[in-house]
Amino acid sequence: MTRRWRTGAGIGVLSAFLLTGCSGGVGLTDSGPSTTASKPAERSVSQARKDLDGLRVAAEASGSGYARDRFGVRWKDTDHNGCDQRNDVLGRDLREVKKRGRCVVLSGTLNDPYSGKRITFSKSDAAEVQIDHVYPLALAWRMGASRWPEDRREQFANDHDNLLAVWGVPNRQKSDSGPGEWKPQKAFQCTYGVKYVEVAKEYELPVSRSDRQALEGFLERC
Repeated sequence: MTRRWRTGAGIGVLSAFLLTGCSGGVGLTDSGPSTTASKPAERSVSQARKDLDGLRVAAEASGSGYARDRFGVRWKDTDHNGCDQRNDVLGRDLREVKKRGRCVVLSGTLNDPYSGKRITFSKSDAAEVQIDHVYPLALAWRMGASRWPEDRREQFANDHDNLLAVWGVPNRQKSDSGPGEWKPQKAFQCTYGVKYVEVAKEYELPVSRSDRQALEGFLERC
C-alpha cells in the first residue's frame, strides 16, 4: 500500500459546503426552517464519480481486535498549527464562535449537516456537538486499516478531510455504519458522498457492495 499520510491541509475545504448564518439559543433551535447544505462544485462531483468507479469493492472483515485507541487515544495537532484537530474542526464548522485563547472553542452555533437542524454548542455541554469521522474508524479497521502502521491510523483519525462537526443525535445513530446502512438528510447526501469517496481514495480503502450502491445514489443527487 502506498503511504500518503495527510497533513491536514484540507481544512476549510468542507466549510465551503456548509451554509453560514446561525441564530443564538440554547440546545436545538426549533424556530424557522431546518438548515440545508449547499452542494460541491461540479468538478468535485465529476471527480468523485470517476474515483468511485475505481474503488475496490470488498466484504467487511470481522472487526476482531478493533479498539478506538488503535487510532490514537486523544485528538492530536497533526497539522502542527498549535491547536488539536477537534478544536480546529469546531472552529471551521461552527459559526458565531467564541474561543479561549487561540484554540479552545467555548461556544458557537452549528448548521448540522446530517439532520439540517440548528444546534447551539457550549463547551460545558460538549457532547451536543461531536466530531464525526465520515469514513468511520471501526469500518476502516474492518476494511483494511487493521493492517496499517499505527502512525497511519492516527493520521487517518485526525485528518480534517475525514472530520465533521455534527449534532450528537445523528452521530450516535450513524455509529460505525457505512453509506449502505446510514444516510444523512437528502440535502447533504451529495456532499457526503463526495467526501466519503475522497477519503476512501486517499487512504486506498475499499467499499462494500452496498456502500458503493448507496454512494452512487448520493452522487446522483448532485
